[in-house]
Amino acid sequence: MNAADTVLPTDAVLPIGELAQRTGVTTRTLRYWEELGLIRPSGRRGGGERFYLPADMARVTRIRDLQELLGFSLAEVRVVLDTPDADALDRVRSEFRWGDASPSARRRLLLEAAEANDDLLARLDDTLARIHAFRDEQAAKSRRLTELLDELDGADPPTDRPGPNKERR
Repeated sequence: MNAADTVLPTDAVLPIGELAQRTGVTTRTLRYWEELGLIRPSGRRGGGERFYLPADMARVTRIRDLQELLGFSLAEVRVVLDTPDADALDRVRSEFRWGDASPSARRRLLLEAAEANDDLLARLDDTLARIHAFRDEQAAKSRRLTELLDELDGADPPTDRPGPNKERR
């Protein structure tokens, strides 16, 4: 049995307006993300009204966090969300909550989630290491540029020169 086959409590089904309110984005943003393929409604009601499940709310929150907390563009968000590990975690979360409640099924889901999460963490660690290396490279360039300015200015540097962490104009 999967989440699509499960009868969900009424409070687990969210119309687009409620999803927007709970996640702090606008309905227009949700529709735009749907156009881009970042999210999709879990279904539609008779009049075409979109509805979403808790797993969809988690995905919207993840997109918002990647943008706001990490400064990711929507293209970068797509790369993160399109990893098999992120999809596996979303699926497992939904199955865990709405699927077979037997201890053996829950244990299997937890093992699968732990493996997917560990794989995702390894990829994130690799990405962070590359970001830190890039930052260190830029800091070294900044120091070198400052040294070159010092050489040009001699012992009496101008006071209007930006330092390595100050805004350059």
